[in-house]
Amino acid sequence: MITKYFKTFIAFCLAAFATGTALTSCSDEPDSEYFYTFNGEMMSDYLKNRPDYSGFTRIVERAKLMDLLATYGHYTCFVPNNEAVKTFLAAKGINVPADADIATYVDQLSDADCDTVARTHLVSNMYSTFEMDQDRLQTPNLLGRYLATSADEVDGHPVIRLEGTAYIFHDLQNDSVENGIVQPINMVIEKSNSYIADILKANDRISIFHDALLATGVNKDIMLVEDETWNPKDHPKYYYRSHTWNEVAWAPDTRKYGYTIFVEPNEVYQAKFQEYGISTANGNLRALYDLAEKIYSEVYTQDVGKEGWSFDNLTDSINPLKRFIQYHILNRYVPGTADLTPLVMNVGAVHEAFGFDSKLVNPCDWYPTLLPHTMIKVEQLTMDQDEEGNDCRGGDIANERYINRRYNGANYLYRGARIDATVETSPIHDAINGHYFYIDDILAFSDKVKNEVQNQRIRMDFSTIFPEVMTNDMRLKGIPTADDSNDVPDDSSTPKNGRNFYFPLGYLDGLTFTENSNVVMRRPHINFWSWQGDEWNIFGDYDFTFRIPPVPFDGEWQLRLGFCAIETRGVMQVYFDGVPQGIPLDMTKFLNSDLYLGDRFTTDEGLGDYKSKTTEQKAEEQKLLKNLGAYRDGRSQYHFNTSGTKYFFTGNERTYRRILCQTYIDSTKDHYLRFRVASDGKQGNNNEFMLDFFEMVPKSVYSVDGDGDMEDDL
Repeated sequence: MITKYFKTFIAFCLAAFATGTALTSCSDEPDSEYFYTFNGEMMSDYLKNRPDYSGFTRIVERAKLMDLLATYGHYTCFVPNNEAVKTFLAAKGINVPADADIATYVDQLSDADCDTVARTHLVSNMYSTFEMDQDRLQTPNLLGRYLATSADEVDGHPVIRLEGTAYIFHDLQNDSVENGIVQPINMVIEKSNSYIADILKANDRISIFHDALLATGVNKDIMLVEDETWNPKDHPKYYYRSHTWNEVAWAPDTRKYGYTIFVEPNEVYQAKFQEYGISTANGNLRALYDLAEKIYSEVYTQDVGKEGWSFDNLTDSINPLKRFIQYHILNRYVPGTADLTPLVMNVGAVHEAFGFDSKLVNPCDWYPTLLPHTMIKVEQLTMDQDEEGNDCRGGDIANERYINRRYNGANYLYRGARIDATVETSPIHDAINGHYFYIDDILAFSDKVKNEVQNQRIRMDFSTIFPEVMTNDMRLKGIPTADDSNDVPDDSSTPKNGRNFYFPLGYLDGLTFTENSNVVMRRPHINFWSWQGDEWNIFGDYDFTFRIPPVPFDGEWQLRLGFCAIETRGVMQVYFDGVPQGIPLDMTKFLNSDLYLGDRFTTDEGLGDYKSKTTEQKAEEQKLLKNLGAYRDGRSQYHFNTSGTKYFFTGNERTYRRILCQTYIDSTKDHYLRFRVASDGKQGNNNEFMLDFFEMVPKSVYSVDGDGDMEDDL
């Protein structure tokens, strides 16, 4: 039972967290009960000076990490006490007598065991309990794994649990030292080294899904872990100039592979079997096949009745059950629900997903699945309503995330499946190569999802298009409130504000480019004219091609590129599936240039003048711009300063969307966009070309030509 006191504590934590950034400690002083002061000790001293932590201290020494904890830095150490270490040792067959020196028994562990335990409990960032308000820490531990967090209550006191098991002692929390924060805990934390398919098998509650995973052979498609031949030292730092900033980029540290799986528990399937009138007399696997066949016979009509469609051919590529299971899986690792949608910022007056005015739109991301040529939409509810019609804004439901939801402001076109953020004590949900979440309804690429739910403008930040960016923990990393020097880049091994990354040829799936090109992802800045703060830059005599994300159905689609025009950028030619598309795109031209609106453009980053326009005036301008191959950026998109003042992209002449092409797209095939440099010589900063966000817009959305009609400006 969650008490009133606990709810008050959580509200206090969230309020305290909101006063700082997502990556730094709170700036306001909390109540004295939660206030911590530096005591002059380093973390290494803290461990050595407290006999009750001697077991863990010995583990850290065996792992050769004590010197690290004696240096200045920013660490969080979750310290299990001796009782916790004794319990851990006993589970490994090492029993420690009551009055014995625990360090002697720790020495019976292998060096590898000690290294794993020590690195599991150390995080290279400072986290007080106030900042543990999501379902995982925002920085991985020294093993590169994320620690799940959840709120709970022990002996009448609110606590934070880690991995659903260990909890931080209420009366010892937030004990700070000169180089970090110490969080004493009651158990040794253990992370699974099993594969994602194996941890699914260990959970009896999802046995129907797991049986189908094996029967269809999809388990064989989720076995990759890491490219062990990848060595970032083989790739030197890349120095470049973007607009007026001299910067440096690093090659990625790792090349890992991962998977995220959304799983209906058995009870959801049983309820659906009854709802659809499906018999379980021949077993649950057959019943699930019958359910999948019922759904997908409306989508893949051309395959119904073929040999591979039957229950006897579950591993065939056209089999409805195989397609059903594939649609539940993303080819990227997402460790927590908060990572499924854009980063929530708590800076000044801004308390919402980065770059989304949550009073206008629900923050969302789109992700391809293992079912070829399909995607899911994951949406955070902020300006929506729940099933009872209750307003989500400001309430607990605003933190909920749904898959394939469609709400038009008056009623539901499709409720979607709710993603459960619960961190369970057992079984675990996080594997060495993946993570899974429970969902509360059937997830399928049904006819309704295909033709109604996803029949909308699809807007994607470029950092979500390539799964390697998220799997290898590069999306929206760094301190977005901090700027670097624009003269001399910080090229130390650990730059204080975070790193930019560049991608050698072959690192990103679906992207190819000439060797004289460089592809850079700049870390996020709240003050950059870039949606969600980050952007991609291409330099050199580039000629690169990328596979576009899948569209849900055949038809006429408009493909658009969102970017910020700057004088230092260049000109490029666009090709779709090898065919040139219109005149070259000149990234030095603003919307108030003669190429577009000229002096008819209204410049107002606060949107006052734009908002005052009538719908007819907006529609007239949109039609004019559309004929010129452009659109203003969305009214919900903005950047901001540290006080939380928003500057909206719609009112800036430099931020807009350019139509790359308008063409028929076959949704069953891969399609490619090619960008080839068309600048005269080394224009600007080495032909600098910017990729910010990408839009795929069906004809049902963009084809509005009547008087006073317009595509929504969000």
